[in-house]
Amino acid sequence: MTTPSPLISTSELRDLLAEDHAGPTLLDVRYRMGGPSGPDVYAAGHLPDAVYVDLDADLASPPGAGGRHPLPDPAAFEQAMRRVGVSSGRPVVVYDDWSAHAAGRAWWLLRLHGHPDVRVLDGGLSAWVADGGPVVRGSVAPEPGDFTRAESPGMPVVDADRVLDVEVLVDARAAERYRGEVEPVDPVAGHVPGAVNVPTSCNLADDGRFRSAEELRAVYAAVGAVPGADVAVYCGSGVTATHDVIAMELAGVTAALYPGSWSGWVADPSRPVER
Repeated sequence: MTTPSPLISTSELRDLLAEDHAGPTLLDVRYRMGGPSGPDVYAAGHLPDAVYVDLDADLASPPGAGGRHPLPDPAAFEQAMRRVGVSSGRPVVVYDDWSAHAAGRAWWLLRLHGHPDVRVLDGGLSAWVADGGPVVRGSVAPEPGDFTRAESPGMPVVDADRVLDVEVLVDARAAERYRGEVEPVDPVAGHVPGAVNVPTSCNLADDGRFRSAEELRAVYAAVGAVPGADVAVYCGSGVTATHDVIAMELAGVTAALYPGSWSGWVADPSRPVER
């Protein structure tokens, strides 16, 4: 079966929602580090029938040695997705208001656990509103879904023991954090030795949507991330790095995620740091 594009446009989503049969399950994954409360902005306005997903509670385990956003327990994730209405046989569309940085985490986790058809709304809520899409207030009580996680992972993953052996290791954080000039979140500044830097901002056009596949291929080829290469990506806590995973998939490059990312790497003071 062909894997669908990781993205869906606002016009494609409106067409899907206008069809007579049951449309996709819509998940609102609004989250912004240090920003407004996700439940509050969701209640103030969201896509019709969209259900709120809490990144900290549903898409991560509690912080610890694995970093600030360790991967959720698989059984807990399965139950969370069923609770918000996700079924294995129904498409899922995820969105946020953070340039797909948070929605990408939901996309990646659903793909990791075997959902065959999940896409990110390109441009997020702002693109939806700008293109005339309706927004409603209040909460949605979905019918429980039947999502069942797959036995084998559907996305490649690397851990701290292997990350230094990756041929092309991409750091998705802002350039100044990669260089170690500033570190506003984690206790140590710098990057994993040997990593190259492609900030998530490089993935987006001026309108907040992802750049074309041709442009993204050029961006990633410049650091050696080309089809067939051994590529992995990390960020601060394993959330926004999924943005680079999406961009590389659009460019035809398969990239593994290092979920612990920088926060997990520096949790062990014996690990080397480069600046």
